Amino acid sequence: MLLRRVWNSLRKSSMSQNSEDVDSQELSPAENLSADVFDLILQRLGPRGSAKAAVICRTWRNFVEDERLWESFLREECGETWQATVFAETYLRAGLPLRSVIPGEFTHLPFREIYSQRAHVQRSVIIDGGSGYCKYGWSTNSGPSGRSATFLEFANIESPIHSRLKHFFSTIYRKLNVKPLAQPLVISTPICHCDDTQSAKAARQNLREAIYQVLFDMNVPAICAIDQGALRITGFLSELMHGSGIEFGSMYTVKVLKENLCYVAEDYHAELLKNTKSSHLVKDEGIFTLSHERFQATEILFQPQLGGIRAMSLHRAVALCIDHCHSFEMEKVVDEGWFKTVVLTGGTACLPGLAARLERELHQALPISISNGIRVLSPPCGPESVWFGGKIVSNMSTFPQAWCITKKQFRRNGPSFIHAMALDDD
Repeated sequence: MLLRRVWNSLRKSSMSQNSEDVDSQELSPAENLSADVFDLILQRLGPRGSAKAAVICRTWRNFVEDERLWESFLREECGETWQATVFAETYLRAGLPLRSVIPGEFTHLPFREIYSQRAHVQRSVIIDGGSGYCKYGWSTNSGPSGRSATFLEFANIESPIHSRLKHFFSTIYRKLNVKPLAQPLVISTPICHCDDTQSAKAARQNLREAIYQVLFDMNVPAICAIDQGALRITGFLSELMHGSGIEFGSMYTVKVLKENLCYVAEDYHAELLKNTKSSHLVKDEGIFTLSHERFQATEILFQPQLGGIRAMSLHRAVALCIDHCHSFEMEKVVDEGWFKTVVLTGGTACLPGLAARLERELHQALPISISNGIRVLSPPCGPESVWFGGKIVSNMSTFPQAWCITKKQFRRNGPSFIHAMALDDD
């Protein structure tokens, strides 16, 4: 009604000033309005009202189709994550696997189209299994709504994994006050067996299958499960503490000490020559003093053999990925900047010195022609970065169709379908 009143007023004014017989459709008296006035009116009308305004006349339609208008609507709806939303809707909408995701192969979707597609996004549950703490909440929330122990610490440690998982997930859904069958689920699972051996890969596969089996038995409609790591650092720290004669009551104590005392050495061998003693008070346990254990525990990220782990080091794995991207880039002749920014996520990624050490190792491991311009960034959302990653994925317009396994797919295809979706063994 507001738009029609403005239109009629301008139309009458313009026609009274012009005695010639002019087609009212070509007169476009709305052109007398400044762009600022158009912007204020359209912002006031909001997305739906603005879309309807396009039928009034050509001038209105031109303003409504302006990308800046829909960019502002996306900014208002998504807040600080609006750029991540645009990235996800452009590059991640196809779902798993991500082997062919190269920015040069995609066409940027208009902001208006992205906005209209997001009208169909449904609320999801996000559970970041974590290696230290579990973070859970709704995809529509600004952050996790609660924390708990990980599923590895639920129930009796001797009880079957299916029983522990059922207890864990039932507790989370009870705290969220929702039935499992109501919404799709995004879950990150800690990797309990991180070696590159066949037995470790089989153990990871068995854990994935158990998680899917328990959740689908609880009638969860669709699941997106993504693996992560870091349990080994806590375990290795406990071994080092035992070796130094430091007694502790539980693994909780070790996790607290890892989070408050551990760091990544810039130069491991040089750090061994320093006095690195530091103490921390753990509630109900007392004061603990660590020395070289503070950086020896984290060194297995770069020298996994120190902890008896048969796996590729962090910097070698990242360097290999960057090298593959660079080789592909030479064939595609696309801007190479997209793969030279490494963003760390998770609680362990918050360790002091990790980003700087990884960046240094990458520059040493790769030739200058490839390493030039590489940056490694600390977790933008701290220990909750993984949860926010799940939020980005679950808030896409193509989720859960492109990212989830449904109960029907699992029942029909079984474990083989899960194995095909898994990324950590590729």
